Order: sequence, then C-alpha cells, then structure tokens
Amino acid sequence: MPTQYSLCITYWRSSTHSAGGGQCLQVPAEKIPGLMPVRDSKAPDRGLLTLPDAAWSRFVTAVAEPNGPLSP
Repeated sequence: MPTQYSLCITYWRSSTHSAGGGQCLQVPAEKIPGLMPVRDSKAPDRGLLTLPDAAWSRFVTAVAEPNGPLSP
C-alpha cells in the first residue's frame, strides 16, 4: 500500500527569483518525500497540483535551460 501524506500545508514559499508580481508558483516550505505540490500564487484557494519529484525536476530543468523549450 502506498504511503499517504497529509497535504495540509501551513506555509508556502515563492521562488527567490520571483519579482513579487504574483505570477509565480508556490511550493511548500517543508519537503514532502517523493512529491512536489505546487499552487498558483495568484489563486492559492483554487487547489494545487501534485507532481512526482522526477517530473518536478524535469520541469525546473526545462525552465532554467537557456533557449530551452520553456525559455521566455
């Protein structure tokens, strides 16, 4: 049976690269083993998306890659 974790997250943080304009994702301040919940900083009450660690890692790598598929 898979391990279950409570997703009652009390403190969320935004990226240190965020300019504070409200257009960023927030992640929990404390790590949840194997998972990365994310939510929209502009609409935190609309729910969250929970990704496996590997998917979150691929996303962060793609965003950070210069001239990559997710670069501005």
